[in-house]
Amino acid sequence: MKAMRYILASALCMLVSTACSGNKKGEVNVNDPETEEILAGAAQKDGKILVVFFSHAGDNYAVGNIKVGNTKIVADYISEIIGADQFEIKTKKYDGIAYKPLCDLAKKEQQNGELPPYEGSVDVSKYSTIFIGGPVWWGTYPQVMFTFFKKYDLNGKTIIPFTTHEGSGLGSCVRDLKKTYPKANFLDAFSIYGHDVREGKGRVEKWLKKIGYNK
Repeated sequence: MKAMRYILASALCMLVSTACSGNKKGEVNVNDPETEEILAGAAQKDGKILVVFFSHAGDNYAVGNIKVGNTKIVADYISEIIGADQFEIKTKKYDGIAYKPLCDLAKKEQQNGELPPYEGSVDVSKYSTIFIGGPVWWGTYPQVMFTFFKKYDLNGKTIIPFTTHEGSGLGSCVRDLKKTYPKANFLDAFSIYGHDVREGKGRVEKWLKKIGYNK
């Protein structure tokens, strides 16, 4: 992956000297056969990518009753484009609830600091890069995602946030993640209107290319 090559190349800059490469101090030639071998070995060991997301199907603002949630569509784009694994945060608590009552429930959960349960688990130790996506509910990720954040320590990993929304953009999602994982490495986040995701694969590809995660 290009992103992993550039990240590892940057790290190697601190380890190589002018005598080793013939370059100016601090430069690494990623096309050099020896460097290629080092990068390839490290990427194979540390380069696994995971997409963690929560997505709400059913009654949604602007798109009506949908079988596949907006955020899942974006998560599927990411996995398809870069070959990442997925872990979907699923809870039955929100099933079958109409849009307005769900908004009221989400607000109450946030005000009370509730941490709703979700299904399943994932071994995050296998992954060096984790995309984290969800809809923006009352300015940040849904509270069920904070249940996940409390359980898993992602410090030391590369975190890439993304959101779907209908006017909130990224909200405070990035800030909240940085507060939760102060020792993680964050790359540029992405947000897209929920009603645009079905025609938005090109925008996701452009963003992934910008941050170096394209094949």
